[in-house]
Amino acid sequence: MRVIIDELRTPIVLAPMAGGPSTPELTAAVSRAGGLGVLAAGYLTVAATAERLAATRALDPGPFGVNLFVPGAATPADRYAGYLAELARDFPLGEARFDPDDWSAKLERLTADPVPLVSFTFGCPSAAEIERLHAAGSEIWVTITSVAEARIARDAGADVLVAQGAEAGGHRGTFADRAEDDVADPLTTLALVQLLTAAVDLPIVAAGGIATGAGVAAALAAGAAAAQLGTAFLDCPEAGTARVHRDALALDIPTMLTRAFTGRRARGLRNRFLLEHPDAPVAYPEIHYATGPLRAAARASGSADAVNLWAGQAHTLTSREPAADLVRRLSAETKSALEKALSRRIQCY
Repeated sequence: MRVIIDELRTPIVLAPMAGGPSTPELTAAVSRAGGLGVLAAGYLTVAATAERLAATRALDPGPFGVNLFVPGAATPADRYAGYLAELARDFPLGEARFDPDDWSAKLERLTADPVPLVSFTFGCPSAAEIERLHAAGSEIWVTITSVAEARIARDAGADVLVAQGAEAGGHRGTFADRAEDDVADPLTTLALVQLLTAAVDLPIVAAGGIATGAGVAAALAAGAAAAQLGTAFLDCPEAGTARVHRDALALDIPTMLTRAFTGRRARGLRNRFLLEHPDAPVAYPEIHYATGPLRAAARASGSADAVNLWAGQAHTLTSREPAADLVRRLSAETKSALEKALSRRIQCY
């Protein structure tokens, strides 16, 4: 079965970066340049999602996708109350609440007003939900971080797997975020792609730590059909990235996984807040909503020490250029890297 990535002029997919960076302009620019733009609908109401869909379509992008967050379950307040009480001594906080992110309404909207593809993060929709979207004409992508999750997505009817490696910036796309899993190292992108190609017969989009054409070429050589990049697009003028976030990308600062800002593991640049709260509890989206005001205040004041600077491990390779130019440059670099690799003499002993 042919899927959308088989028709792209270049195997480059825009990661759906919810919370600010994702915009209709960025999504459309990537698609118009021959890649595949994916619009983030996470944290948006269904009305706001519809507005962004209309704005994206008005830019005549060609095929593009929309990403939804699969809701989990509410967390008992006693698991995070102590952490928030500690934060409240130094920072303004909002209400800690569970929110299914307008899940049902967004599914209804995308069924009635379909897009070429719908991708999912934080879990896998049910087989019935996938079938509804299939019937409306949408292709289904599911973000996975392990072979076990890939098999669940395949059995539910997913068309494409987005293989998110440990290097990726932002939230981990695991189906379940469990503190007991922290003792195990998450799979890297290259390792995960190789394991998936041996275990699951579905197209794979590699995601995590890919910032150059050489990185895209490596993912393709490992068996991926395309590469998904997020951090690489954060400093594009079309992105809605905050100035404090843009300024930090070029700094040689290590990244780390943390739950400090949202209650769910995510990779960001190390700053004081991350380092001072290494034992934040598992409680998403409750902590995410509670820390909203402190993050907004930090962005407004330009304080890099108290804002979630989500970024992948290759963030220092990010450059400021229009998204279409970046897609074209990455495409040329990918072709060059593949040709260079093929030109090397490979001897068998």
